[in-house]
Amino acid sequence: MPFLTRNVTTEADGLATFGRQQVHQIVTTLHALDDQQLRATPSASELSVGAIAHHVLAVVDGNAHEIERATARAARAVIGDEPVIHAPGEDDDPELGDPSLSVPDGATAATLGAALEQAGTRLEEALRAADLDAPVPTPEAPWYTGAEDWNVRWLALHTIEEVARHAGQADVIRESIDGKGAYELNALTDGETWPPAGW
Repeated sequence: MPFLTRNVTTEADGLATFGRQQVHQIVTTLHALDDQQLRATPSASELSVGAIAHHVLAVVDGNAHEIERATARAARAVIGDEPVIHAPGEDDDPELGDPSLSVPDGATAATLGAALEQAGTRLEEALRAADLDAPVPTPEAPWYTGAEDWNVRWLALHTIEEVARHAGQADVIRESIDGKGAYELNALTDGETWPPAGW
């Protein structure tokens, strides 16, 4: 039951490892949910576990894309290519730019979980290869007011922060559905029995 990450050795390793682990924590909240439970809203929140998973998928995939793009722009600048300035909204995938806080038709806990694992791997790989000092354009949205200058390091930390906040939110909703908490779900997701010996 690897609820905690392994030790990390560098800044990039830490960001990549914790980013990947927090995405996996969202996946654990989906474990063995049926379609009705996936869409249930048993707490004061208007969101379901499935809606949170779908939102986090869009955030992680979109931010991994921005990290990849910022690192590529920085590399082009170093080798003397014409710098590329990215305007907010330019060539963005509209599906990622405006993520829905609902569960898509036909989505299941298994399909959302698999997509999240794939996005978590993309984020991890992007961070391991990233130029952490590369600038990232600030999106034009009212909730980003005051953040005028970003770099990849800031975006990585912000991504981990947002995913961790939603992981806690999903934990509360999941526990409201069937009483299963984060430690138990980590064990069950890994195919272990619950509770472990000596718990």
